[in-house]
Amino acid sequence: MQKEDITIIRMTFVNAFLVKVKEGFVIVDTGLPMFWEKLENEMMAAGCLPDKLKLVVLTHGDFDHAGNCAKLQQEYKARIAIHKEDSGMVEQGVFLKRKMRTLTARIFSLIRKLKKRKFSLEKFKPDIFLNDGQDLGEYGFDATVLHIPGHTPGSIGVLTDDGTLFAGDTFTNRRKPDIATYIENQEQLNKSLDRLKKMNIKTVYPGHGEPFEMSSFSGQL
Repeated sequence: MQKEDITIIRMTFVNAFLVKVKEGFVIVDTGLPMFWEKLENEMMAAGCLPDKLKLVVLTHGDFDHAGNCAKLQQEYKARIAIHKEDSGMVEQGVFLKRKMRTLTARIFSLIRKLKKRKFSLEKFKPDIFLNDGQDLGEYGFDATVLHIPGHTPGSIGVLTDDGTLFAGDTFTNRRKPDIATYIENQEQLNKSLDRLKKMNIKTVYPGHGEPFEMSSFSGQL
């Protein structure tokens, strides 16, 4: 996959990734709901909307990644795919308790509580449940689903055949490459990181921050 096939749609602190695939587009995560117009405009400018969106892949169920799924379903009949373990987060608005590793995470958590309405998620029913090892070739995407729990029970990564990993919040890179700042299950996260370390990953596209080369980070896992 070429870098020019990936459009990073930046919505303040969170990324959505519009990926050009065979005969259309796949979007990985959808950002915050208050940035719907930005997302829609960039997808239109790329030629994805109104009728070239083949699939929406959610790396997990948090509101800042799933925030525009309901709109995409309603306006464009988009098909939304997520791991079943996180379905309760988007269908019922289940909020997970998690350990916060950093001061930044604690501050953001406080802001979220103060602005609960602003950050609320419009609930929706996923169309597809993704499984570990699932091939996304039927959507024109030469990539495989990796179930990598830890940040959430249903966190996934999407690994392309040539080593590009869309990592959700399993990795971040705001100031430097790091692991998840919010952890639902430390043991599961450790296992997920050990698994990723053994895979042929070249470039990581995290949900927050800039892409980075795995070779510069693998020794820190």
